[in-house]
Amino acid sequence: MRKLALTKNRLVHSFVFIIGLTVLGTFLVSCSWRDPKVRKQKYLSSAQSYFNKGEYRPAAIQAQNAIKIDSEYADAHHLLAQCYINLGMAPQAYAELSRTIELTPRNWKAQIDLGNLLFVANHAQQAEDKAKLVLEAQPQNVDAHILMANCIAALGNPQGALDEMQVAIRIAPNQSKIYMNMAILQLNAGKAAAAEDSYKKAISLDPQSLSPTVELGRFYLGQHRFQEAEQQFQHAIQLDPKNPLPRQRLAGAYLLDQNENAAIEVMKQAKQSLGDSSTGYRMLGDYYIQIGQSDKALEEYAALYQEHSKDFRVKMTYVQLLVEHNRLDEAAKLNDAILKDNPEAAEAIVAKGEILLRQGRSADAITLFEGALKTDPNNALGHYSLGVANANTGFLEQARTEWQQAVKLQPTLTRAQEALARLGLEQNNLDEAEKAAEALITAQPTSPTGYNIRGVVEGRKKNFTAAEADLRKAIELAPRNPIAYARLGEVQTNEKKFKEAEALYEQALGLNPALAEALTGLLQTYALERKPADAIISRIQDQITRAPNNSAYYLILGQVFLGTRNPEKAQTALQKAVDLNQKNVPAFILLASVQAARGSLPQAVASAEQAVQKNPRDLQAYTILGDMEQKSGNWQKAEEAYQKAMQINPAYGLGANNLAFLLLEHGGNLDLALSMAQTARTNLPDSPDTADTLAWAYVQKGVYGSAVDLLQKALKQTPNNPSLHYHLGVAYQRMKNPEAATTEFQRVLKLDPGYVKGPEIREILQNLAKG
Repeated sequence: MRKLALTKNRLVHSFVFIIGLTVLGTFLVSCSWRDPKVRKQKYLSSAQSYFNKGEYRPAAIQAQNAIKIDSEYADAHHLLAQCYINLGMAPQAYAELSRTIELTPRNWKAQIDLGNLLFVANHAQQAEDKAKLVLEAQPQNVDAHILMANCIAALGNPQGALDEMQVAIRIAPNQSKIYMNMAILQLNAGKAAAAEDSYKKAISLDPQSLSPTVELGRFYLGQHRFQEAEQQFQHAIQLDPKNPLPRQRLAGAYLLDQNENAAIEVMKQAKQSLGDSSTGYRMLGDYYIQIGQSDKALEEYAALYQEHSKDFRVKMTYVQLLVEHNRLDEAAKLNDAILKDNPEAAEAIVAKGEILLRQGRSADAITLFEGALKTDPNNALGHYSLGVANANTGFLEQARTEWQQAVKLQPTLTRAQEALARLGLEQNNLDEAEKAAEALITAQPTSPTGYNIRGVVEGRKKNFTAAEADLRKAIELAPRNPIAYARLGEVQTNEKKFKEAEALYEQALGLNPALAEALTGLLQTYALERKPADAIISRIQDQITRAPNNSAYYLILGQVFLGTRNPEKAQTALQKAVDLNQKNVPAFILLASVQAARGSLPQAVASAEQAVQKNPRDLQAYTILGDMEQKSGNWQKAEEAYQKAMQINPAYGLGANNLAFLLLEHGGNLDLALSMAQTARTNLPDSPDTADTLAWAYVQKGVYGSAVDLLQKALKQTPNNPSLHYHLGVAYQRMKNPEAATTEFQRVLKLDPGYVKGPEIREILQNLAKG
């Protein structure tokens, strides 16, 4: 028993000793972790680990944590810059590189990184200055010679660039990357055979490297040597079976060779073989999104969500597709779950805002986005989405400002560039649209979007050759995407190549039977060819059989029936259009107008009320309601409709104009009428109607000179407008100029003997004649 007790005693002492060591160790670790030097180094080490795995966002967060501890930690600034470069956030990368160089001017790697950033941003001269700076200190720096060569080429000296690359080769003849860059410069200089040799040399120097093999494949693809390109991409897959890039390139090669089945098979194989790679298993779904087959994309992502429910990218894309298909309850449920786990996730906040927008809650969406931007003013996605919300509520200039800020923060944010391009096209600001299209092409040279938009711009500028080249490039990049076919059809129509245009529109409709843009273009071509109305109607009805639930097609049919003076059939078609899609406000507007013209004002008012009910934030819906109420003699209700429109958007020119007119005509608040008329004129400065309304307000306020100036300018635009002449006549009458007043009143009766103010004008003329 004594021996046993002794053993127990020793165990107790040992246990106490171990506890003591543990506590001491914990104390030492705790102390070291509180040491700022240790903490910042640990954050930087963690950032570097994430960076090496290609996880740039968490790497950036850890680098930022290190900088919070030591704002002059140059290594952290440099690594953060490299994260931003890989995330496509050029302005932030520029700022971090500048800070790095400020702290450590002789950090030649950072100087070269900044030079490359400047080069990509088309500042070749400044980039060249960086290369010279590094070479003065390190004449044998290969990366500086490569940067110098690229700058020389960009500044218009292709041979000088090739000579500079030879210097780099003499310094490091066995570096594969030098020959890769040489190949690009040779290709740009028109020396394709030499470029091919350089790519092969790069491969021979580093035969197990993926990059030169893939780039040689891309070279062959650009030369339309599809079989050789396929061989290179297949070899690249063998070199790195778990890397999705070679499979993406192979699928793209098959698509360019118009072999969609082979491309889809590659994507399916990627889904099976790259189960650990999000990029790999998302390839097929993303392809369906790219070509506009959103139904197939939704089906694919629904399956991916079941298999990869923790993949953030899968979840967010699935949410976006659900929103696109108006399955808002499902989208909101999944998105709320994402936000619960990631309350700061910008894309999830954006998706929540998009759901609110689809629910007609634009004001709530704007509040949401503005709140997010207060905490994160550099959130490019937030600015983009706030722009969308502003655009949906009619604040187009605010939308433009937000989108411009978004692309300033993140030039590769293609959605914002697309939004700017489309706004430019809508407002016929072709320079803005072209600039955005160029940015899209730079950011996504293998995407058809930028080429599509630039093709439209060139077409509108009558540069048909350039337009055709861009649109054919878009078709080459995405042969299953119908948009480019339709837009190329428009170019051919403008060139009066009607048969070619028809064939292109039919191709587009074959790829997407519901593409209203293609059907509209086809019918315009028919009209220019003077095809009979029966043929046009028959073609629309034929397309409706292929896409029976397309509201836009019934709107088109209704418009054609109106053009052929068949209002009864037009009303039937338009009713079908709104039954299929109660968000189709143009169909509601036309339906109410037809009903009113056919003498059924109560029915017209009911349709306009339904338009407002189903689209409570749509300004045009309130405008048609106000118009129908006004025609029904319910001017107070019309005034209410216009006031609601102004509450949604105080800068809404048409609503302000109509509201001002009602106030002026029915003895309303004259100061409010003048304010509304001024708002209308500010926002619609070229409209004769806003000039007329503001002038009439001036007349009633006794400011006759300003009224006359406005009316005379407006009459230069529309000289036969009786309202303008009437108001000008009243202004002259009150200015005690009977001769001028008589001339204007007589002009009104000559233009429109049945003018609504006719009896009043005749009485005035009799009094003026009496003197």
